[in-house]
Amino acid sequence: MEIKIKDKFIKLGQAMKLAGFVGSGLDAKIIIKDGLVKVNGEMDTRRGRKLYPGDTFEFEGKTVTVR
Repeated sequence: MEIKIKDKFIKLGQAMKLAGFVGSGLDAKIIIKDGLVKVNGEMDTRRGRKLYPGDTFEFEGKTVTVR
C-alpha cells in the first residue's frame, strides 16, 4: 500500500490515519506508544516521527510506503 503526500514530510500519527489504520490521533498515539508500529523496519514509539517519501511503516503485518 502507498500513501501520497503533498508536503515534504508527514508525521507518523497522521500517516496512520491517512492509511486507515486508526480512526483518531488518540488511537494512533496509543498504538505507537505501545510499540506496535515499525518505521523502516525498526520499532518507533514517537507519534511525531517525520516520514519522508521512500519511508515505510508497518502495523499488523501491513506495510505502507510514503510517496
